Amino acid sequence: MANADFDLFVIGAGSAGVRAARFAADRGARVALAESGPLGGTCVNAGCIPKRLLSYAAELGDDFALCRAYGWGLDSPSFDWATLIANKDAEIRRLNEVYAGLLKRSGVSVVHGRAKLVDAHRIAVAGKTYSARSILIATGGKPQGATFAGSEFAITSNEAFHLPELPKRIVIVGAGYIAVEFASIFAGLGREVTLLVRGERILKNFDLDIGPFLARELVKRGITIRFKTSLREITRGPAEFSCETLDGERLTTDLVMLATGRVPNTADLGLESAGIDLRPDGSIAIDATYRTGVPSIFAVGDVIGRVQLTPVALAEAMIAVEHILGRSTQRAINYDEIATAVFSHPNVGTVGLTEELARGRGHKISIFRSEFTSLRNTLPHAPERTLMKLVVDAQSDRVLGAHMVGANAGDIIQGIAVALRCKVRKADFDETIGIHPTLAEEFVTMREAVKETDSPGAADLAHEAPTQMP
Repeated sequence: MANADFDLFVIGAGSAGVRAARFAADRGARVALAESGPLGGTCVNAGCIPKRLLSYAAELGDDFALCRAYGWGLDSPSFDWATLIANKDAEIRRLNEVYAGLLKRSGVSVVHGRAKLVDAHRIAVAGKTYSARSILIATGGKPQGATFAGSEFAITSNEAFHLPELPKRIVIVGAGYIAVEFASIFAGLGREVTLLVRGERILKNFDLDIGPFLARELVKRGITIRFKTSLREITRGPAEFSCETLDGERLTTDLVMLATGRVPNTADLGLESAGIDLRPDGSIAIDATYRTGVPSIFAVGDVIGRVQLTPVALAEAMIAVEHILGRSTQRAINYDEIATAVFSHPNVGTVGLTEELARGRGHKISIFRSEFTSLRNTLPHAPERTLMKLVVDAQSDRVLGAHMVGANAGDIIQGIAVALRCKVRKADFDETIGIHPTLAEEFVTMREAVKETDSPGAADLAHEAPTQMP
């Protein structure tokens, strides 16, 4: 398009949008970025960062509970929700300013307002129309709504970060990472938490050992989990809520939170005006270069409905910009090798294929699994257990997946993700000398595969593995 206002117009200033805008501008492109909310998107404002800060606060409660066994005599600790939220808000504002500074230094023109496509090259924002050679949609996702009676009385994860006070009793509906993370946070801050799960296991898209094991650990922390149920109705009373489940049971609570997933944020973007196709789940259809069916328009991040993780969105953004700028690239994301963590208590870390997926793809596999009590938990006799698991191709000895439930699981799995990227073999794990005594060393000391007669995913939870003692 000749005489366009910009070479690239980015819609959405979340992680993907900001990275794409800066990446293109730093390479000489004329770039504009439109955003109607605070800079940083979900991750900075209502996702990864604030949620991790709340998770840290809840973990400190665990530390206080363990400290006496290690000789620390403390008076009863107290917790103030208002202080935590005020400090969290201050940090988020700081990050918003950091993003603004980064964009300014890169020469990106920031346009404040809700953007809407006019056609394949024009975008309307706040009553003004801009033209661009290429357009990148990076509008992310939003919490999935509900339509049952009284659902308007429930909050989502968005509102959870801004509660004026933290109620005593909380019901959470959901089984994914957001649900179990907030259940852990609220329980760790001393609240009574009930988790309602429609199916038979939490984290159903993770390895089949993860959900059942984590559920047992959550119950140890006082969280009530009700499987195969959900809400039919919420009724608001003078001082509390009454919840009716699908099987007719009544629950009384002070707060209801819906954490039933996220959906692509594609509403009111003018996609139909530009001729962009959506998949049945509402995500934008793209090709291998992140180009939509309209040659001048690309899309990345949660809005394309692939893997909803900030680092994935960043990687997609950089690859898309290379194609937008017409620079040859051989880079492609292997979505099978993406590591992720769930900041539940205890944490979950995972990378590579699950046992189910490996079997489904025809691999003859060997499973190495260990469950044990960490050394840190021995003096206080804490009930928390750790689970580690490797999924190995029995013919090539290549490690296809690594999965963990336990303290610092995300940090440990990050290193293993590099190894999987390099096509690590189980023999490489066996030949690696561990760091003793650590949790991570268990990954290099598991020598005996689970017997084929053992049912897949049914860990022998009565088995006591070594507790990292020599």
